[in-house]
Amino acid sequence: MGYRLTRRGILSGGALGAAASLTGCATGASSLAEAKGAFPPSADLPLFGPAEGQALLSRNENPYGPSPSALDAISKSATKGAYYTNAEAIQTLMKQIADRHGVAPEQIVVTTGSGEALSAIALVYGPKGPIVAPRLFWDTTSLYAANLGLASITRIPLTADMEIDYAGIEAAITPQTGMVQLCNPNNPTGLTTPGSVIRPAVASMAAKTTVVVDEAYIELTDDESAITCVPLVKEGKNVIITRTFSKIYGMAGIRVGYTISSAETAAKIRATVMSSAPCTSTAAAIACYNDEAFITYSKSKIVEGRQMVEATLATLGLPYLKSQTNFVYFQSGKPANDLQKAMAAEKISIRGQYMDYVPWSRVSMGKIEDVSRFCKTLPKLIGA
Repeated sequence: MGYRLTRRGILSGGALGAAASLTGCATGASSLAEAKGAFPPSADLPLFGPAEGQALLSRNENPYGPSPSALDAISKSATKGAYYTNAEAIQTLMKQIADRHGVAPEQIVVTTGSGEALSAIALVYGPKGPIVAPRLFWDTTSLYAANLGLASITRIPLTADMEIDYAGIEAAITPQTGMVQLCNPNNPTGLTTPGSVIRPAVASMAAKTTVVVDEAYIELTDDESAITCVPLVKEGKNVIITRTFSKIYGMAGIRVGYTISSAETAAKIRATVMSSAPCTSTAAAIACYNDEAFITYSKSKIVEGRQMVEATLATLGLPYLKSQTNFVYFQSGKPANDLQKAMAAEKISIRGQYMDYVPWSRVSMGKIEDVSRFCKTLPKLIGA
């Protein structure tokens, strides 16, 4: 169980309808929230990175990237920006990824961020029938297809512990289902499903429909190899894995992602993606993909910040979900939008309310000094 609930959390949550608030309720207002999605656009986004004096802790970015190896590659490739990206460069990156995961290069599709991959997948499978997914998940890409009238989303409530209800999701699969979409670790909850649970669940679902597992944050977990569903692809299951360079590699603004699937499925995705990665993005990805020194450093800074936040929440007696990502989902005793506004007044940016989960706030890991500002400011804002 990933949910950490303290006595103070029970008391503070009571004013917000504690028990019901843990999972959210399926009401008319909830239906409206689901149509809008869990990730409405943020209103406080600066043009390039945080504004002067702002602690940007709302977007799950990794400010310790890009790596020096990626930056050097960007600089060199930019001088060749007059030319379209060489197909050989894309093949090089595909082979790097394939070699690491023990699959063939034709099973890899490189995209401009995993967002494009997930949007393309929704366009391929959404018209076949409903996309079945947890109630809270990274839904903007499924909504991309839904907003075009090409898909619908069937959301399955989370458990009382805010975990994904895999049995409930499988029970919702019908012959008309277009696909299942999962996110492990999940966003915005941050909870990670162990491989011993997710792999058999996904394998069973994949016998009935295509299953997409978004693994954007998996490199940040304690044991990636024990959690990933890539082995199911290698076993020939009807599974698509999506990954990104936005998180552990700190390249959110540079836009590189990829999928791992069967070669046949990869061909469908490749035929549906809307763009191609720029030469600078491709060069950066090639340069840093196996940069173990940077990956280790990057993860260490994210874990350091996360431990600071969790220690602060534990000291304050506030409930939070045990995260293995670069963000933490917690309750402050205040409605999420109220806490967001109060933090904004202190030039600290965190996320507001997701759908109708009123008491839950999400703070991302940023530079350590910015995480420290959040940890020092939170007690003042909640009157602790």
